[in-house]
Amino acid sequence: MTIQLRGEKLPSKLVLHLHGDRYKHMQSTDTLDIEGDRATWKPSGTSSELSYQFAIDEQKSSGRYDSRVQADWAILRGDKLIPPIAATMKSGLQSRAHLTLHMPNGWSAALPYKESSENRFPITDPGRRFKRPKGWMILGNIGSRQDMIAGVSTKVAAPLDEGIRRQDTLAFLNWNLPHIVEVFPGFPNRLLVVMGGDPMWLGGLSGTGSLFMHGGRPLISGNRTSSLIHELVHVATGIRGDGESDWIVEGLAEFYALEILRRSGGISEKRYQQALEALAEWGRESATLFRKRSEGATTARAASIIANVDREIRSATNNQASIDDVARALAEERGQVSLSQLRRLAAEAAGKPVQALSDRALSN
Repeated sequence: MTIQLRGEKLPSKLVLHLHGDRYKHMQSTDTLDIEGDRATWKPSGTSSELSYQFAIDEQKSSGRYDSRVQADWAILRGDKLIPPIAATMKSGLQSRAHLTLHMPNGWSAALPYKESSENRFPITDPGRRFKRPKGWMILGNIGSRQDMIAGVSTKVAAPLDEGIRRQDTLAFLNWNLPHIVEVFPGFPNRLLVVMGGDPMWLGGLSGTGSLFMHGGRPLISGNRTSSLIHELVHVATGIRGDGESDWIVEGLAEFYALEILRRSGGISEKRYQQALEALAEWGRESATLFRKRSEGATTARAASIIANVDREIRSATNNQASIDDVARALAEERGQVSLSQLRRLAAEAAGKPVQALSDRALSN
């Protein structure tokens, strides 16, 4: 990987946050100091370069991978390829950036960016003065299906000859993505769904304008929620918990993983109510919501709470407002979320405090 800077004025300092040991043999044409997980690069003149080798493979404790390179394909994330960078720049200085890929003959690539020329992708990163690639990418001998859905340029890409059903997934998106965009009008105008089989992570992982989904996951699970819709909601909201509010992030995604299917006609009202009851039953196994990471029973409990908030807002406003207003506001504010923020937005939608979010309701 080589980061090339060119311009009449360059940032005076760039600090790269190197999480893990995936960045090897780092060197620069200018001053470079590496201490622990921080690399401080001080460009000078009108051009400067930083180069390193990046270890694509990242294996989880389960033995599966959320980033992998094989003989004929690679799946990884741009925001890991180029780590988070804190840039010290003069006021008014802005960057234009593009990513150019050099690949073996016969390989192609799919990224959540529009290709401007062969293997060259201009990078958009709204709100950032120093831009870098983000989101999932897939390279190699790949196949893809794409369509324009509800104003979103949508592509499903996966390695060839792995039996992955790209067209089925695209059809599923045609039925459901419009309902997600209706809730979240700020949804990215480009969406890349990367799919892969073993030994990749057996589930879904969201990214900027993109997500990864294991090819073996059903589009609708046995509990009548959808992992694909769950991850799409993460793409739409771009929110994260504040240390004890991950249940809000995951609860919203899981609630809409069921609710969107009801709206699109993917499941009946009867099946929808049965699924909500099953989530509430499972959620009783969770002793507390306030964990650093929400999963399993805690996420089921959180989804049930979100459903209760929705019912309470609808009742208080005669169906003039709903959880959609809350979720939309969270997506507009983005960033880190908290319980106090959720309570405030829910009260604004309902016109009064929402009892489903009271201390008593959340501690039961």
